[in-house]
Amino acid sequence: MSEARRRALVLAAPALWLGLYFLAPFLIVLGISLAEQAMGIPPYAPLLAHGALNATLDNYALLANDPLYATAYLDSVLYAAFATALALLLGYPMAYAVVRAPKRWRGVLLLLVILPFWTSFLIRVYAWIGLLQNNGLVNSALIELGLIKAPLPLLNSLFAVQVGLVYSYLPFMVLPLYAALEKLDPALIEAAFDLGCRPSAAFLRVTLPLSLPGIIAGVLLVFIPMCGEFVIPDLLGGPSTLMIGKVLWDEFFTNRDWPMASAVAIAMLVLLLLPMGLVRRYLAGTTE
Repeated sequence: MSEARRRALVLAAPALWLGLYFLAPFLIVLGISLAEQAMGIPPYAPLLAHGALNATLDNYALLANDPLYATAYLDSVLYAAFATALALLLGYPMAYAVVRAPKRWRGVLLLLVILPFWTSFLIRVYAWIGLLQNNGLVNSALIELGLIKAPLPLLNSLFAVQVGLVYSYLPFMVLPLYAALEKLDPALIEAAFDLGCRPSAAFLRVTLPLSLPGIIAGVLLVFIPMCGEFVIPDLLGGPSTLMIGKVLWDEFFTNRDWPMASAVAIAMLVLLLLPMGLVRRYLAGTTE
């Protein structure tokens, strides 16, 4: 077998996987987004009827003209960006501490990082409801310590959403950061010290730049799913916490407007492709 044929066979498996589980569903959702809402099962008119194409861009026109969708998109990006920054600020020291720990403890520390994944995501979010409600553990502890006299409105707020987002996605930030930091050669830090660098300067000039691929990977792994999050803002957020995942749910299951919901999903995907493309271009430039 020739080298070209072996390479084609190796690439065939991931190409088939992406075709079946990404490209095909994407084309189906794209087709539904171009259809019109209709009463029935499924709740949209067929694109092809009597040999004619009945596609419409009305759903995308509504997306552009209705401020509700623009607000939902903007809030989703802002909430996700802020939570991603918090996850990075918390995750980087955690990953760095694991890397600097003795080798016999690294496996245990990594196990503690991924331990929350052993519990259902929904149960973990419900646990935060018990912690943040008026008679929950957080308010009760603050009252017992004399720091507050009345319970704080922690639940059903943007604060609760940010806490839920950071807690739920923090391991996705720590793991790629650990992988990047673990590959660093300690001799580079020692060389920086020998050349007169202080610890802070050595970190900023050596460790941080070399760990940038891990930072970018962690940011993408956290930011993208946060933008489409539904469970956390629905359970922990209040009426003023509007994210695109909630809008998507309402369009699909409350309004049963599948074409509009599909248009919302497609627009969100296109919106997320922009930062992904910029990151890919940056990584390609750094490896050349």
